[in-house]
Amino acid sequence: MRRRGPRPVSLALDAVTEAIAPATLLADVQRVWPQVAGERFARAAVPVAERDGIVTVACESAVWAQELDLLSERVIQAVNEAIGRPAVRRLRPHASPPRS
Repeated sequence: MRRRGPRPVSLALDAVTEAIAPATLLADVQRVWPQVAGERFARAAVPVAERDGIVTVACESAVWAQELDLLSERVIQAVNEAIGRPAVRRLRPHASPPRS
């Protein structure tokens, strides 16, 4: 019997990450944020809190907060599609440095 080649470690890591990820809306939003918000927004704005479908996003400046506010309908739709349910009702951007 021949031995198969090595399997990618990413498969095991994906399973572990999924198993230990918190089952909260904020965690779901944070997981998909870089893909749905786009590279520039993901660097300048970070989802930091959620309550009743309202996601608070810390933006590095007032300009980024304003831009996210203007594009919020598109971002909400993209987030809800990415997480597979209409859970995010509103984004609440505010200017404050994102927490590390």
